[in-house]
Amino acid sequence: MRKYELMYIIRPDVEQEQLQALTEKFQAIIGNGGEIVKHDVLGKRRLAYEINKIRDGIYVLVSFNATPAVVAELDRVMKITDEVIRFLVTKDVA
Repeated sequence: MRKYELMYIIRPDVEQEQLQALTEKFQAIIGNGGEIVKHDVLGKRRLAYEINKIRDGIYVLVSFNATPAVVAELDRVMKITDEVIRFLVTKDVA
């Protein structure tokens, strides 16, 4: 297993219950073949630039260990989730 870091931004108009459901969904995908080291909801922040007429977003940072297959599945699900504005998965070299 390799170390990865995931940062994703959720639309600011989602309800608290929906935010909780989304983060649990992504945690379940990571948990299926990997392990979460750290999970932080950083809160609502201003975006550096406007994306699809959205100026704010809820930032979430996740550090985890997983196989490349888990990362591929996470990438696939993030692309089709409408509430996710942007996401980035990087290999942690530290």
